[in-house]
Amino acid sequence: MSAFRRPDTETIAGGVGALLRRLPFTTLYVVCAAVVALVAGAFWTDTLSQPWAADVAYGLPAFEAGRWGTLLLGPLLGLTPVYTVIGIVAFALLAGFSEWRLGTARTIVIAITFQLLTVLVTAALLWLLRGVGWAWAGSVAAEVDVGFSCGLLAVTAVATATLPAPWRLRARLALVGFVLLMVALVGQLADLEHLVAVALSLPFAARLAGPRAVAGGTRPSHREQRWIVAAGLVIVALAQVVVHIIPERLTPFGQAQHTPWTWLLAGSVLIIAVAIARQLRRGRRWAWWLAVVAAGVPVSAGVVVLLAATVEPDTVAEAAGAGGVAQLLGSAAAWLAFLVVLLVTRRAFGSTGPAPSLALSREDPLTMKRLLHEHGGCSVSWMTTWPRMRHMVMADGSGAIGFREQAGVAIALGDPVCPAGAEEEVIEEFLARCDAADVIPFLFSCTAATADVAARMGWQTVQIAEDTLIDLPDLAFTGKAWQPIRTAINRAEAEGVAFRLVELSAEPPAIRDQVVAISTAWLGEKALPEMGFTLGGVPEAMDPEARVALAVDAEGKVHGVLSWLPAYRRGGGVAGWTLDVMRRLDEGFSKTMEFLISSSALAFKEQGSAYISLGGAPLARSRDAAAADRPIDQLLDLLGATMEPLYGFRSLHQFKSKFNPRTEAMLMAFRDEADLARIGIALTRAYVPDASLADLAGVAVSATAGLVKPAGDAG
Repeated sequence: MSAFRRPDTETIAGGVGALLRRLPFTTLYVVCAAVVALVAGAFWTDTLSQPWAADVAYGLPAFEAGRWGTLLLGPLLGLTPVYTVIGIVAFALLAGFSEWRLGTARTIVIAITFQLLTVLVTAALLWLLRGVGWAWAGSVAAEVDVGFSCGLLAVTAVATATLPAPWRLRARLALVGFVLLMVALVGQLADLEHLVAVALSLPFAARLAGPRAVAGGTRPSHREQRWIVAAGLVIVALAQVVVHIIPERLTPFGQAQHTPWTWLLAGSVLIIAVAIARQLRRGRRWAWWLAVVAAGVPVSAGVVVLLAATVEPDTVAEAAGAGGVAQLLGSAAAWLAFLVVLLVTRRAFGSTGPAPSLALSREDPLTMKRLLHEHGGCSVSWMTTWPRMRHMVMADGSGAIGFREQAGVAIALGDPVCPAGAEEEVIEEFLARCDAADVIPFLFSCTAATADVAARMGWQTVQIAEDTLIDLPDLAFTGKAWQPIRTAINRAEAEGVAFRLVELSAEPPAIRDQVVAISTAWLGEKALPEMGFTLGGVPEAMDPEARVALAVDAEGKVHGVLSWLPAYRRGGGVAGWTLDVMRRLDEGFSKTMEFLISSSALAFKEQGSAYISLGGAPLARSRDAAAADRPIDQLLDLLGATMEPLYGFRSLHQFKSKFNPRTEAMLMAFRDEADLARIGIALTRAYVPDASLADLAGVAVSATAGLVKPAGDAG
């Protein structure tokens, strides 16, 4: 049995050392900046108050005085102690990310080049603007700055080209939104430099990223657009509040002024924005119109002020100088950008009614069974006919997907049930209905064929289990590898235990009562409630199309029970059977499971079935499969080791290996890593809906001490 082992100090130190060696440029800068800040006192004193500040601060005044060396000295400092700390932390995170994605040499060249280029271009721009009578430009032209933020933002912008969709768009929107808001609402020299840095680097990001750039990208889905608009609304509203924390200053639109009414207005707008954003995320058309109105009011006010400036320029200029309109014009600029985004994404907001469950879905097991008989399915497809499963049936009735809706996630189980070649059409319909209902689509325990279809649609796929299959046509329990199975069969015969393959619903009450008693006793030993979703029980075994294997002695005593679910082939007929329930008496025949599985295999072989599936062992994978180096694969391996004491997934996988099965990957497919947290919650609720937090916490403690019998223990 596997157990989770806490990493020791040496392992952690080795991992940190490897990370630092992977990021030498980031490490060197952070160390140098920290040392310089300590020596210069930048952690507790403003840099510009120091007597040597003129020798390190760059900007137009420094260049006009011939202090070009500031280009090399300034990047190691921060303006204030707070900015010093923020600068070092931001560099460690953003430059570390960029160096990881782009490589050390490319990161060094881009960061240093754009740091120098941005500072010089900004100085040249201010030299041109300070004589046009724009008070803000004249004020900023007289400022100086320190820090490496220009090169940092530029290399971060370039690194976004290495991200896949939709993260590339999200990162770029966040970056552009940040620099625009800071210029409009704060307007310091550093803010203008940041805008210039992003403007110079982002258009050329793909070329500058070189071979690591990710090509292309799909148009954002309606769901993605809704999230962007909802987040944008909150960010713009939040920015109106945040700027009140910054001391009053001259912005591009005039002198900002903090008054009680502006505080009240900004706070009220934020509260309203959060409420509207929640409905925008759900695609409500009326919320979109409210957002348009909310953005249109400050934009219209800004337009009125600008028009008034052409008629009464002196009056408007006086108001701007006193701080009366600066805040308004800055807000108008921010809201105008948001209004443009609203108009571009208007087609993503079409829902007018209350939030539906998954559109047009229903519990329809009879239709699902009919489609399975007609089109066949994978080893878990019959589970979609169980209670609590819902079914998305195509409008023409030709195909369907069975799913479980939990925690805002539609967990589609297995493969789409449809005519050959129609899988992509069914998945796209499922996706569209999920988007309409504001539900996260998720494919779970599907085969490689379905995962390939999802991958072509831009989804990500991960192996989560291995299906263990025994081919029946040539099955013979001969040879050394089958010795344990032959032993189980011989012992059963010696002890007078016989095999029966039945429809449990047609059995006499005495047999059914024993099966229920065995199952109840087995469940009573478990620390957690019975698992559900893809793990059935006696009620599911009562289905007339299921088969139940019984080990019964001469006195009619049932020693063990297995249930088998049909897996139909395309065009009709049973192709194979999938193992579900495994229960035995603790005091019964010790090799009951081996005897029942092997006897069932021989019986199904005689009936002409092609295979039996012993089921997938969740989070248990072969050595080759477990070698994947993606973070999510490593997380699943760790999760499997951690949950082993609770449910014995890997122990069950090892038990099934006695039958020398071949394996096929069982995969999950998802659109976006950002959905994984919600998906994890949904799966937990689907499998153990009745387990409380106290149950989970108590079992975790007991499992660590080795006191819990695994719920998946075949014995």
